[in-house]
Amino acid sequence: MDGCCDCECEHESGLSATPLRAKNSIIPRYNGKMPPAFDALLLVSFGGPVQREDVIPFLENVLRGRDVPRERLLEVASHYYHFGGRSPINDQNRVLIAALGKAVKIPIYWGNRNWHPLLADSVRQMREDGIRRAIAFPTSAFGSYSGCRQYLENIERARAEVGEGAPEIVKIPPFSGHPLFLEAMTDRVRTALAELPGARVVFTAHSVPVSMAQASPYVEQLEAASRSVAEAAGASGWKLVYQSRSGPPTQPWLGPDICDYLRESPGDTVIAPIGFLSDHMEVIYDLDTEARAVCEELGIRMVRAGTVGTHPAIIRMIAELIETEPDPCAATCCPAPQRPAIKR
Repeated sequence: MDGCCDCECEHESGLSATPLRAKNSIIPRYNGKMPPAFDALLLVSFGGPVQREDVIPFLENVLRGRDVPRERLLEVASHYYHFGGRSPINDQNRVLIAALGKAVKIPIYWGNRNWHPLLADSVRQMREDGIRRAIAFPTSAFGSYSGCRQYLENIERARAEVGEGAPEIVKIPPFSGHPLFLEAMTDRVRTALAELPGARVVFTAHSVPVSMAQASPYVEQLEAASRSVAEAAGASGWKLVYQSRSGPPTQPWLGPDICDYLRESPGDTVIAPIGFLSDHMEVIYDLDTEARAVCEELGIRMVRAGTVGTHPAIIRMIAELIETEPDPCAATCCPAPQRPAIKR
């Protein structure tokens, strides 16, 4: 998520939105045996800026059509400026793709929702390369509108924009309960606990509007995954909290906020960003900068656990998932939240 809405991915200056073939074709076609059902893997992510000039246009793309105050947009922009206007997600996606290239036998493409490389351009490149049927891996483990159904909508919109000959694209559903995802997150938490024995584990995920949460399995999946990881890692106690909320103050969002929780309940803490797959802007700013500052102010000893990133278990998970036809999401899964009517 980016610092203001759902799940961040990034973009690099000078890239086109197509896969890294010459400059942008990511992984060449493998000469070995290919899985029978799919002839390409499409990594679908959020998108994000890589230079200062990108920040405001990127955030305007993210927030288009949403009732988010301009002040909030500028606040989030300052998070990016703190790191020179560049978010790390594009580089992290490239590292993920490189790792996957050693584990899968089909070409890998990459397209984003909100910034280059844009999804429609990547789908267009897939058509030009003769791809007929691809499987999409969204960088979101938990079910919510923005983390699940919206990606389905993004994919179909991109295919419609490309038009005739656009490949069929099948999306992998949320995978928060997959044993290999849980194994990877458990390993990250166990490593952090070794640095701070006896600490409680505070799991974090992106806050979303309560209306979105109530229409999806988001909270249920987060609680189940957090419980499983805490028990497997041998945590003395655990709590699920949220971060990175946006939207108008009058709209209820999931809580408690991580910084509020630390102030209300100080104590040795391992912060585990279970709701995020990599260390993108919301992790390195909201946790490594803001939450750490709160801990230092209060004298709380804190270790931040890593995200799953390119943990070997995650690479194995993705390689396994693309070998079989995924179960389709229900037609009614993760609907868009209903915005309250404006009183006149």
